[in-house]
Amino acid sequence: MALRTRRGRTRRHRLRRALLAALVAASVAVPVSGAASPAHVPAPAPTVSGPPTAATPAALAERYAASRRDIGAAGRVAAAHGDRKRADALRVMAHPARQFLSFDGREGGRTVEVVGDLARAERIAVVVPGAGVLVDNYWRLLGGAKALHKELGDRSAVVGWLGYETPSTVSMAAVTSGRADGAARELRGFLAELEMLKPAARTSLVCHSYGSVVCARAASTPGLADVVLYGSPGTGYDNAAALKTRATVWTGRSSGDWIADVPHVRIPLLVTEIGFGTDPVSEEFGAKRFPAGDGGHSDYLKPGSVPLKNIARIVRGLDLEDPSVRTSGGRRA
Repeated sequence: MALRTRRGRTRRHRLRRALLAALVAASVAVPVSGAASPAHVPAPAPTVSGPPTAATPAALAERYAASRRDIGAAGRVAAAHGDRKRADALRVMAHPARQFLSFDGREGGRTVEVVGDLARAERIAVVVPGAGVLVDNYWRLLGGAKALHKELGDRSAVVGWLGYETPSTVSMAAVTSGRADGAARELRGFLAELEMLKPAARTSLVCHSYGSVVCARAASTPGLADVVLYGSPGTGYDNAAALKTRATVWTGRSSGDWIADVPHVRIPLLVTEIGFGTDPVSEEFGAKRFPAGDGGHSDYLKPGSVPLKNIARIVRGLDLEDPSVRTSGGRRA
């Protein structure tokens, strides 16, 4: 009888774990099930790499022009390959007014674009996107970057950092940290370069959804003032202190965001774990929380929105006006 009871408990435990795993995957994937994985369209290697020689107008203009040439070359290869969607997207990105610090069209595409005047910027926000953002739908990242820059005003720059191959929203990669581990190495490298170029600027990470998993792993990079996590499924860390950062850690979640339904668990599965653990907006996580309104998962940087205004105030180093802001945890650099 005792053996039968133990076996029954084991079966129930396994079923519970399997159910939680399925819930995590479904919660992340189902609401955006129309998204597709990146098409690995052929592209030439970039001709420029590393940081610009300086953050002067002349040096930046030279870098932007070189990156536009790389984008144009990738566009021609995409067109010859027969991928009209990629070719059209690259043609838009190659517009003379665009300011790319780097571009690599291989493996789905990597881009780092500046909105604003980086040479004169006193405040810099580095926006890191979540799952499903790639060159073909790059407007999703650019639109939020432009809205944030407009809210920040003069003497600011926003960097749209698509420096990694984001996971498809319908994939195991979207509920594990594998992509984030590699992306964080690239992000730390970029932030170190940015610190050398603009040592006096106030720099913040602004991280959406799966991008918050990436940023949590790069948060210990010196020189950051704030790490802003929004629409986050979790970070893979138990609490904000585990990020080992001198920056203030902020979190926000809109009341209409489906990400709130993601189970906050970490379930061992062969060589990886499913899920990202502690809810970032919980008291247990211990970050500062900012009011994020009632929009949906993709509305945080929507022009005129509550979260956009609050994120901009954080990046500017201002106190939030809403008295409901929670102030547990977080440290100012």
